[in-house]
Amino acid sequence: MSATHDEAKERVRAQVWDALDAADAVYDVTAHGRIPNFKGSDGAANRLAALDAWKRAKVVKAVPDKAQLPVRARALAEGKLVYMAVPKLATAKPFYVLDPAVLEVPPHEAATSRVAATVAPTADVDALRPVDVVVLGSVAVNRTGARIGKGAGYSDIEFALLTEAGLVNAETLVVTTVHSLQVIDVPIPTTEHDVNVDLIVTPDEVITCTTPHRPTGIFWERLDVAKIAAIPALQARRGL
Repeated sequence: MSATHDEAKERVRAQVWDALDAADAVYDVTAHGRIPNFKGSDGAANRLAALDAWKRAKVVKAVPDKAQLPVRARALAEGKLVYMAVPKLATAKPFYVLDPAVLEVPPHEAATSRVAATVAPTADVDALRPVDVVVLGSVAVNRTGARIGKGAGYSDIEFALLTEAGLVNAETLVVTTVHSLQVIDVPIPTTEHDVNVDLIVTPDEVITCTTPHRPTGIFWERLDVAKIAAIPALQARRGL
């Protein structure tokens, strides 16, 4: 990825973070440097839960960010199986499995990354079930479906692992929940490994994206040696 490409993404992040801070639209002291924990995330989760595709879903893969906590809690409360990645995919079994049928703590507690780490077993990709809905966090997203995270790239790797295992396909719904200020009307630079979304859900509306895109698997040439070495699931698939 070129330096120009990265710089363009950083400019978009900075603009959105600044706009959220100016509007006092996040729960944290600042939106900068993270997936924004936006005010109204409960409303966005409710709007997502009203969709037929969500109601039909049995298995949800969701990011562990605070902004998507209401989505994870809602899924568990409705009896859905929830997969959530271990931080930085740092363990050999990189996904927490939150099964509401066996959890002994309330959904809103179990859905937090801190509690999930203590109550949920972990599983390798090959032990997971096919996913009906993927919920991503975003810093910014536009109406084509292009999105930017905070820059670490773990969501894209998680998606690629699930795709290569046949657990995510063209029928899987990919959504992001965001504040309306995170929906921008300018192009977002993307590459072939970036995951676009099918739907954007804000507290006020559901936006169907015009050109959703999803990668076909892991683009090894985009991963440096240090990143592969830090993620056991990648090492296993690379035969290291």
